[in-house]
Amino acid sequence: MKPNFENMSKAELKAYILAHRNDNEAIHALFSRRTPDSEATIYPCMFTEEGLPIEENIRIGKEAIRQRVEAENNRKKDSHS
Repeated sequence: MKPNFENMSKAELKAYILAHRNDNEAIHALFSRRTPDSEATIYPCMFTEEGLPIEENIRIGKEAIRQRVEAENNRKKDSHS
């Protein structure tokens, strides 16, 4: 009997999928939880078509990652308080 994917947390569902990689129903359930494109943040391409780095876009990407890591660390710290 399959678990109820709707009642599983995202972390539980990911763990289930890693253990049951061919369960398309579970994969579909996880994908249905993703952020809609209308709400997603789209970042500029990091490289030109020739494969050359675009330094400003790389800087933007690094800053976005730094902010996301900081926000996640703050969220974890707050949940342990």
